[in-house]
Amino acid sequence: MARKRWLGLVAAVLVAGVVTIPGPTEANAAPDVNNLDGACVALKAPSGKYVVRNVLGGYQATGSGPTEPFRLQRTSQASYLFYGTERDFVATGLGSLGVLKSAAAGPQADWKLTASGNEVTISSPAAGQQLAVDSIFKILALRGTATKFTLEEAGGCAAAPEAELNIDGTPLSGTTPEGEVRGIVDLHNHLTAYEFMGGDIHCGEPFSPYGITAALVDCPDHEPHGLGGWLENLVSGAYPGLTHDTKGWPTFKDWPKHNSLTHEAQYYKWIERAWRGGLRVYTNLFVNNSALCDIYPIKHNSCDDMDAVRLQAQRIRQLESFIDERNGGPGKGWFRIVTDPGQARSVIEQGKLAVVLGVEVSQPFGCGIKVSANGDVPQCTQADIDAGLDEMYDLGVRRMFVCHKFDNALCGVRFDEGTQGVVVNAGNVWTTGRFWEAETCTGPRHDNPVSFESDLLAGPLQALLPDGVTLPVYPSAPHCNIHGLTDLGRYAMEGMMARGMMIDIDHMGVKSMDSALSLLEEKAYPGVVSSHSWLDPGYYERIFALGGIAGPYGNGTQQFTADWRTLRNVPNYPGGLGAGFDTGGFGAQPGPRPDAAANPLHYPFQTFDGGSTVDRQRTGQRVFDLNADGMAHYGMVPDWMADLKVASGPDADAITNDMGRGAEVYLDTWERTAAW
Repeated sequence: MARKRWLGLVAAVLVAGVVTIPGPTEANAAPDVNNLDGACVALKAPSGKYVVRNVLGGYQATGSGPTEPFRLQRTSQASYLFYGTERDFVATGLGSLGVLKSAAAGPQADWKLTASGNEVTISSPAAGQQLAVDSIFKILALRGTATKFTLEEAGGCAAAPEAELNIDGTPLSGTTPEGEVRGIVDLHNHLTAYEFMGGDIHCGEPFSPYGITAALVDCPDHEPHGLGGWLENLVSGAYPGLTHDTKGWPTFKDWPKHNSLTHEAQYYKWIERAWRGGLRVYTNLFVNNSALCDIYPIKHNSCDDMDAVRLQAQRIRQLESFIDERNGGPGKGWFRIVTDPGQARSVIEQGKLAVVLGVEVSQPFGCGIKVSANGDVPQCTQADIDAGLDEMYDLGVRRMFVCHKFDNALCGVRFDEGTQGVVVNAGNVWTTGRFWEAETCTGPRHDNPVSFESDLLAGPLQALLPDGVTLPVYPSAPHCNIHGLTDLGRYAMEGMMARGMMIDIDHMGVKSMDSALSLLEEKAYPGVVSSHSWLDPGYYERIFALGGIAGPYGNGTQQFTADWRTLRNVPNYPGGLGAGFDTGGFGAQPGPRPDAAANPLHYPFQTFDGGSTVDRQRTGQRVFDLNADGMAHYGMVPDWMADLKVASGPDADAITNDMGRGAEVYLDTWERTAAW
């Protein structure tokens, strides 16, 4: 019984996220400075006095007891944030004149611990100095020589700031009796988009060693009150009158939200919630838009598409390592980047998330075009394509788009429509020297209708247009891009096939797509994907006949149900599908279901496999409810999945089964591709 009580206590401590400091076996035993994440400690100076707050917003070693405990929050090896009872951090502040509290974490709040006997010294890597007690005023300040502190176990610490999971149960693992894996597939997403378009157009990051208060922040240029976020407001359809509360943690009053296109919606804890709720394949597409990057006034990264891909490839590996470190070390985390279908199947069977890397940029390998008197001039060669494909493969990329948004040297694109279409069409001028060129379609397939509202080009977008450019006049709809798959485009696709890459044909115009599918059929190549409905739906039959996979855009659950009903009636439908949410890629997320007030999703609910119970997600003071907020952030994928059952009515079991088979269908396509 004593052993059971002890095990129960240990379990309670682990669930609470609290780590206690082991008592030393000898008086001079050194504290384990690498294993203090979550510890609740008081700082005791050599004088026997404890560190407490002072009225100036700083700290002093004058306390008679441990009345100001700190929660330690790991940033890296032997380095921690000190989180106080007033929900702030100890930071470098005035340096030699005294350290101060800070509402947000960052390098200024990062402290390195070094064991010295049974004490520690504390240094600031950012300042290059040591934490010390001033000999006269007893304040904590930065000095060249450190004071040795005792870390004394304490109580009463505030919980470290973090997003909650609000999901209880064991993640889905193993296989069905038929040997199939189960799980939801996201075919199209942009976790690393926080570095695209120069790195300052996207607000916040999916992770930070300094925690959520540093990761989830608004863009400085959105001030005041969101009015500075002109691109956010433009693509949201409310330029220039939209405002929003720019404060993140802990209130998150106005963001994330389902139709905010520049605020971070894929914080790693939210992705963890999606994984725990049944997500098993996640496709991260490295993405960029060089034209918008060029004109956006604030940037710190290169605007070149391939430079953006290289940087984002580094960032996704850093995230994997970050999650590993918080889950026991290298290879131990739930977030696993995979490069072949065997790895992916093993990861999913273990109950972890298989992350597939892809590329979606407008000028892959530098393959843009420039208009001349003789027509479009390619800006790349076959040698550039070969070298680029080799580099991408070495980076772990296993899926690529041939064209995206702008016409390039490989193919003509499927048009965007509406306000976003005007913006992207202006970007096409910037990158190529001409607008999209359309004709009236005569066949059964067509692209999105294209129009041009010149009044939308007032303000910052005017910079996209060369002086003296003639605005386009388009023929009557239905429209088709007059440009198709080029010889270089065919060469690039054959290079992808030779390397066993899957080819995403979304964003191709109908002329390009007809030629691309004919090439794939000629080669009997199964590695074809349509990841987010960016095509004429008449092409699904040819995709399925090749053995490919498709997934509609991750729309609201009523629209997604209608899209699924269309797909399941297509010949050769493989009995499973994915969704493409396009989170982070200027793609709006599902809003609240229109009839949610009368027919809501009820919380808590069971995950689709029945293995976990899910409640409303809480981040700071904000509680997210799909009925009211829609899919405000990516952690609500389980909520969206459960709402499919509500929206689909009598088809609830069938759509749930098909979504649950998404992982197996994806791996089947990838395995056939690898064996081609």
